[in-house]
Amino acid sequence: MNAHRPLVDRTLPLLAEGYAWLPNRMRESAGHVVRTRLLGKPALAVRGPAAVRFFYDEAHVHRHGALPGPVLDTLFGQGAVHTLDAGAHRARKELFLPLLAADRVAALTGHVEAAWDEAVRTWSDRDRVALFDEAGVVLTRAVCTWAGLPPDACDAERLARDLVAMVDGFATAGPRHLRARRARARQEERMARLIEDVRSGTVTAPAESVLERVAAHRDTPDGPLDSRTAAVELLNVLRPTAAVSWFVAFAAHALHRWPACRKRLRAGDRAFATAFAHEVRRFYPFAPFLGGLAVRDLTWHGESVPAGGMLLLDVYGQNHDEELWGDPYAFRPERFLERPADPDELVPQGGGDPAGGHRCPGERVTVGLLESLALRLARLEYAVPAQDLRIPLHRVPTRPRSGFAVTGVRAP
Repeated sequence: MNAHRPLVDRTLPLLAEGYAWLPNRMRESAGHVVRTRLLGKPALAVRGPAAVRFFYDEAHVHRHGALPGPVLDTLFGQGAVHTLDAGAHRARKELFLPLLAADRVAALTGHVEAAWDEAVRTWSDRDRVALFDEAGVVLTRAVCTWAGLPPDACDAERLARDLVAMVDGFATAGPRHLRARRARARQEERMARLIEDVRSGTVTAPAESVLERVAAHRDTPDGPLDSRTAAVELLNVLRPTAAVSWFVAFAAHALHRWPACRKRLRAGDRAFATAFAHEVRRFYPFAPFLGGLAVRDLTWHGESVPAGGMLLLDVYGQNHDEELWGDPYAFRPERFLERPADPDELVPQGGGDPAGGHRCPGERVTVGLLESLALRLARLEYAVPAQDLRIPLHRVPTRPRSGFAVTGVRAP
């Protein structure tokens, strides 16, 4: 085992380098493992399918206390399912898993398709449409309907701005972070009032809807979640759906750069649509890495981290690892037609078991929505005017600078 060396805190370089921070450190090391220091804690960063299994083993890592306050106050919310471990995590996850059954995902996809088609009919009257912004509104309108929120609780444009802001500001210390904090505080207050109204009978939630399930959910026999925590979890259904707008903008970017993909999607090739969705999620940056706290002293490939230190999974680096993908910086959906996506290799939304572990349970929703919207994007007629389509890696989460603007939209 290597002798412990003094570790310099790398939080500031992370903020400066963004997605490249951990891959840069990995290139300087051997064996896909890096010892460093982050947020004042010793940290061990790992990569690879075996490292995914190591990272998601609850005997090695727990999440309680792992997420920094600024991330909870913007992205996930205090007391969210993401902060729980073991039995408490599984009990809370029972709230979400039935929502992800095939029929529920199909119903949400149907709402998104209807909202998209309705929006497209209005775009032809506009000089310029930013797909990132419009996708956020479409997805928010659809998920509110699907979740059973009453119309007066869902101003789709205002709510979409807040949901997108929560995602956009979690990894920065600047104005985006302040907007994200304000957006979360505002929407938690609104959704908590809605939960209280459902419980008092002032508002009737549709039977078996997301709203009804969240309002009634109990982690323990002692009673339902307090209204603020219930609001957090309701937003943890709405926010990830709105976040698919990042992947919609990336899909448009991919169709523009690799127009051969458009031809196959226009033909309605569903298998290719699934492969395209996976490749968009692999190729384009979203989560740079994931973190947890070491349950005990841990060693990986000769490097160690003490109990209470951080274990980091290099998500962006793994999704661009030459050993796994051969040509990782080539956009090639066909790789997922040649063999199915291995859940321990493809980790844009985490790894592990979505049923009992910490892999994002909404991954199936993201893939389904992206498949459907990629097919619709490919059939849509539009022009791509001159704009800044760069995707800066220092910005987390990143996206095309222009939001991918289109003109001359014509519905198919």
